[in-house]
Amino acid sequence: MLMRFLAIFLSLALLFGNQTQLAARQPVRTRQAMVVAEEPIATEIGVAVLKSGGNAVDAAIAIGFALAVTFPYAGNIGGGGFMLIRLADGRTTFLDFRERAPEKATRNMYLDPAGNVTADSIDGWRASGVPGTVRGLEMAHHKFGRKTWPQLLAPAIALAKNGFTVPYSLASSLHGATAKFNKFPESKRVFLNGGAGFEMGAHFSQPDLARTLERVSKNPSDFYEGETAKLIAAGMAANGGLITATDLKNYKVAERQPLTGKYKGYDVITAPPPSSGGIGILQMLGMLENSGYEKSGAGSAASIHHVAEVMRRYFADRSEYFGDPDFFKVPIHALLNPAYIAKRKSTIDPNRATPSSEIRPGKLAGYESSETTHFSIVDKDGNAVAMTYTLNGGYGSHVTVPGTGILLNNEMDDFSAKPGVPNMFKLIQGEANAIQPGKRPLSSMTPTILVRDGKPVLVVGGPGGSKIISSVLQVILNVVDFGMNAQDAVDAPRFHHQWQPDVLAIEKGFSPDTVKILESLGHKVESTNSVARIEAVVIDNGLLQGGADGRGYGKAEGY
Repeated sequence: MLMRFLAIFLSLALLFGNQTQLAARQPVRTRQAMVVAEEPIATEIGVAVLKSGGNAVDAAIAIGFALAVTFPYAGNIGGGGFMLIRLADGRTTFLDFRERAPEKATRNMYLDPAGNVTADSIDGWRASGVPGTVRGLEMAHHKFGRKTWPQLLAPAIALAKNGFTVPYSLASSLHGATAKFNKFPESKRVFLNGGAGFEMGAHFSQPDLARTLERVSKNPSDFYEGETAKLIAAGMAANGGLITATDLKNYKVAERQPLTGKYKGYDVITAPPPSSGGIGILQMLGMLENSGYEKSGAGSAASIHHVAEVMRRYFADRSEYFGDPDFFKVPIHALLNPAYIAKRKSTIDPNRATPSSEIRPGKLAGYESSETTHFSIVDKDGNAVAMTYTLNGGYGSHVTVPGTGILLNNEMDDFSAKPGVPNMFKLIQGEANAIQPGKRPLSSMTPTILVRDGKPVLVVGGPGGSKIISSVLQVILNVVDFGMNAQDAVDAPRFHHQWQPDVLAIEKGFSPDTVKILESLGHKVESTNSVARIEAVVIDNGLLQGGADGRGYGKAEGY
């Protein structure tokens, strides 16, 4: 009997793979409000704002400025991003403060005479789009803020002026960027301590950034039309950059309607274009609903195979149909049409991985012509904010504007420098995302909120380039389909498939048997240290759970 039991057990293991052992960490649980961010000091600032009478939007603004000081890898005022807001009364909005291409930008600006893509879109003064973060946070405050603007900037100013103790994570990160920072004298002075570097436990103050934040605290337009704008424009002119005083003055935030959909009784509120992630989440959830993929269990080979095949089909569509909606009519309704989703779903074979060479962007009916950071907030009134903002690559372009302390983004790499040629995230993008003056590049940032019975139940998002989309999807599935708490949902091992290259990237933590089964189904499996970092708040029966991803050094805190 024992041998028969073992035989059955081994057969099931080979069929489904061994379910991954999930992390044992418990989420932070509170009853009133919760903040989850990628850097502990910023989390604490957000909680302090909430405790002192601020709302979720106030906390997001204070955290956004604080991260520009304590988490320069991705926190910024020299980049841009998205803020998804759901108020307690059910109103929703999406603030798009994504960077824009300068007016001097041209379609082929990153091609050499032979037509090959250069590295100018990644490092240096020509890599930056016009920053939107300050104007985006200003609009959020104007529309929804409760505390005064200077109150919300005060913690960041104090941190920049007085300094803070460098943790191991920041010391290690700055050390890893030494070669690139060394190319730019101001960055070397500020972020490499003049070449001496910063060890763990060192004191790190940023007086230039403090003065910039003080000017912005007095008048947020300073960044776009005042002293700060003059310094940025002068630095650009002196170093062959493209951003001018006119570009800064003309920058505008776009307020957009969030995308909405349903999955198993949950209302899904997510990011519209120029994010490609929101459509992806809704399309992939549509392909998964009623598929029964979850019956084999979290971490099984069968469930991984099915979800990877769904990812593969979405990313094929992404390569063709996505761009800035102000320049290109993204076929949202066609991509989310139930009949189209059903057709894509019908091509998934449960016993075979479809080679990406056999999958093309779908034929649409009625076609209507790494680094980032995220934080999730729920306040005591039930207002929820999911904000993702970025410099694109870690430390962006590695350029610091003299006299400002501002690190600039390298967001121009998110355009199609040459349609059909992969960018730094190995994403193939199409004509819809080609460079044009004033245009916003396509993004993978995917802040998302799930609601049930009129109440938020999940606030989620994260950094990780193209892997953001697949990671946000998996955390949603972990909560909704596999009943995980916030901490288990973000800590569970993840995987990623983006159509091209035809590779299934799998984090360590899945069993060798699972990997072998996936390979037997035809997947080309490659091991990866980390797919993406996700920060989530789950609300369950009135109790808030905060999950800070164990892949990073973030913190969940509430009261």
